[in-house]
Amino acid sequence: MFDQRPPLSSVSDFATWEPVLRLMLTDDRDRRAGRLARVTGRISQTGWSLAHGGSMSSTVRAAVEDIQRALARGRVQEIAFRAEIQPDGRTTLGLVWPSPVVEPAIGYPDLGVLVLADGALPEPWLRRPDPVPEAVPAPSADPELLERTLRERLPGAVGATEEEIAAAEARLGLTLSDELKVLYRVTRVYSGDGFDFEEADRAGGAVGCELSGLEHLYSIDAAVRHPGWDHGATRAVSTAPDAAAVQGLAGSPGWIGFGTNGGDAFAVDLTPGPAGYFGQVILVDHEQSLGAELVAESLTDFVLGRVREEHHDRRGDELPAVARVGAGCLETVQAAAHPALEVLSIGAWDGIPLSLAPVAGLPRLRTLTALPGTLADPLEVAGLTGLEFLELGAQEWRVLLNAGAVPRTLKAAAIKVRDQDHLPVVAIANEILALWDRPQIVQTLLDGDLGPAL
Repeated sequence: MFDQRPPLSSVSDFATWEPVLRLMLTDDRDRRAGRLARVTGRISQTGWSLAHGGSMSSTVRAAVEDIQRALARGRVQEIAFRAEIQPDGRTTLGLVWPSPVVEPAIGYPDLGVLVLADGALPEPWLRRPDPVPEAVPAPSADPELLERTLRERLPGAVGATEEEIAAAEARLGLTLSDELKVLYRVTRVYSGDGFDFEEADRAGGAVGCELSGLEHLYSIDAAVRHPGWDHGATRAVSTAPDAAAVQGLAGSPGWIGFGTNGGDAFAVDLTPGPAGYFGQVILVDHEQSLGAELVAESLTDFVLGRVREEHHDRRGDELPAVARVGAGCLETVQAAAHPALEVLSIGAWDGIPLSLAPVAGLPRLRTLTALPGTLADPLEVAGLTGLEFLELGAQEWRVLLNAGAVPRTLKAAAIKVRDQDHLPVVAIANEILALWDRPQIVQTLLDGDLGPAL
């Protein structure tokens, strides 16, 4: 929708943006060649993303800072802009205001990801652990040895009562491992008056990590690790049927975080993989959004320093689950077709446009991204019956919208604007949002004149 009453009058003035646009057009080839030029960028309260590699003059910097101050006053976190400049200098500038239904794109000039349902997450972040009823503690798990070791290291420590441990189990909705109970019977990492920093330091030194108090034990929440649809939709994880010690998950109710190394979380794993042990210790990397690394086969091993040094590739975003077609990757869609395919990405492609027929009806295919102009027939998207994320060019989306063929299984969508008119993108996005009765995106259109290129 177009804004009839701009949210911030000072920002919605073409003169405010003129220095920024002139900077971005300095080395623009289309502008110098007398062709239609297009520029895009973003300015937030704390930074900016402008496609210009040179220095920024004091005039431009002042203009950017004025916009930032206006955003701060209006409590607007960020504004995206896109402009089309005719050879004679006539300019149309579109200001795209933040929307609760749009996740901003990691890389401009894309509008961002349209989230079509509140709280929607890609499938890997919804995956629950597979039951492993035969899982048992590791042979090295020795609660008695663990207790003796901890009491030797922590003389005089105050442990939790059985009632406090039972309360923690009730809060978490599960039964803690025997080793974890032993740990907190020795030290609860807090006193009756609250958190005891000295006790926490001693306990951390004895255990081998920054130890959490019993009342701070928590299950690793998959949703908290979600990196956003722009990245998350193209990821996949897998658990090897017989060889994996840790299940390929973003989180699990049975991953009980009990400490950190200052950034990453250590957890006792009560839902291990088929080759793992009940109560093993895993590391959940804060820089990763999926998976976890096995650290020790038991909490006893962890406390005694018998930890694993080798690290394994936890990624599942490769064939056959994830396939990339285009320059430097697979050469045909047929080569990507596999019953386990979850994500198909079609990148830069110099050949004839590609057909999606080879992957039609695949049971697990949930994500399709295709650069503009790479599809022979966008309507073949209808044959992908399980799509939850779709990223296409503006023209391809127009074909689907005109035919009433937008897949209703989608949870999120994105519009690629490479080398295409991008001012109409908001209108296309709003048509997509309307199919799900989602709030519309506000765009303010401003006209101005930058004059012909010098």
